Amino acid sequence: MRRAAADKTGIFTAMPIGRALSIMALPTIASQLITLIYNITDTWFIGRTNDPFMVSAASMVSTVFLMIITLSNIYGMGGGNEVVSLLGKNDREEARRVASRSLFMAAAASLVFSLLLLVFMDPLLRFLGASDNNILYARQYLLVVVVLGTLPTVLSGTMCFMLRNVGQSGPSAFGLMFAGILNMILDPIFMFVLLPHGYEVLGAAIATFLSNIASLVYYIVIYRRLDGQTVLELPRRREKIRRESLRSIYSVGLPAGLAILFFDLTNMMLNRMCSFHGEAALAAMGIVLRVERFPLNVGIGICLGMTPLVAFNHAAGDRQRRDAFFRRARTAGLIVSLVSVVLYRIFAADLIRAFIHDPETVKFGTQILQARCFATPVMFLSFHMVHFMQAVKKGGVSFWLAFIRQLCLNIPLLLLLHSLYGMKGLVWTQAVADLINVLISYVIYYFVRRRLDAGIPGPAVHLS
Repeated sequence: MRRAAADKTGIFTAMPIGRALSIMALPTIASQLITLIYNITDTWFIGRTNDPFMVSAASMVSTVFLMIITLSNIYGMGGGNEVVSLLGKNDREEARRVASRSLFMAAAASLVFSLLLLVFMDPLLRFLGASDNNILYARQYLLVVVVLGTLPTVLSGTMCFMLRNVGQSGPSAFGLMFAGILNMILDPIFMFVLLPHGYEVLGAAIATFLSNIASLVYYIVIYRRLDGQTVLELPRRREKIRRESLRSIYSVGLPAGLAILFFDLTNMMLNRMCSFHGEAALAAMGIVLRVERFPLNVGIGICLGMTPLVAFNHAAGDRQRRDAFFRRARTAGLIVSLVSVVLYRIFAADLIRAFIHDPETVKFGTQILQARCFATPVMFLSFHMVHFMQAVKKGGVSFWLAFIRQLCLNIPLLLLLHSLYGMKGLVWTQAVADLINVLISYVIYYFVRRRLDAGIPGPAVHLS
């Protein structure tokens, strides 16, 4: 068992940079793509109805679903980052307690969130732009996928982060892939076989809920199998952890969660403004927001693979290895982003038609995707910088980067450009906002990097 743990530690300390990043990032990229396909599957099958009301309903609720990811980030990324930092300092017992406590807190937060959504469901949907034409579909999807599905989704996400951060990237990714494949199988069964016509949205919601339950069961089994081989274990009680550990969980996790929340708020505003231009525009934007995620999710997978490697080496004092992982991940993500711009410009209309054949929706979607694709490289650089700051425990900096990006740039520019240029303004906001944000991010990085280097004395240190 100790041998297995030592072998995993070698990924962080001794393995060549490219190989270590590949081992950590390839499974996370696969899991990110499967998760995206998992989320797209509902939209794709709902699009088979050729009903813009159903598609727009699912698009609205997807922004609420992102709030669940906020909770996963708080306790999964925050707790997982603290676990790997403690392992870098060779404090295994506190790492074990932190991992257990993070799961306990994730479960409690999930139950509170579900209750609040149940109480405020209709006012929230109306705020998001629900009309009498699609609110029934939106209620069905929200109740099953979010209100009932928050607990299994958040726990699965938190356990996935934990596994990845202790070097178990393969099992971590497989849980998400398993859920995604199962969802793709169950969607058509519930939508077009078991439930009558008119209940396709409810069928998609049930399929997603059952897939999340299955994913949670898988992670519980993996935790049991790894008991004793890693610091991970299923909570048996509410573990007491050091005050500085609890502070570290929230100092990294809360900004990571708020970054998703701010992103979600921007998408809510975007959907609401698109609703002013009709259901076809709203449905088109919902499709584009999913399609454009392919290169972004690859980039996020690279960043998630990078984060524990940077965190471990930063805690261990190896600045050279830390920075090498940072640079290699940036190069890989930019290559993916630039290739995607070319492909989206060429195949935009075909991609939209893959979801829906309504001519007006296809027209809106093509125009939106061909413009928004230019934002992909700068969006990746924004994500990359935030993940680096989280890895080196600069949670406050990552919070401000997310705050600047969404609340100071994206939302004000959405309002301004929409008032000046209408739908075209909405389409180009992302590229303009992220270009400005990246420039600001690298100025901040320059000063943070100077402080980091000043705070790491002596030569590189490798922990065995």
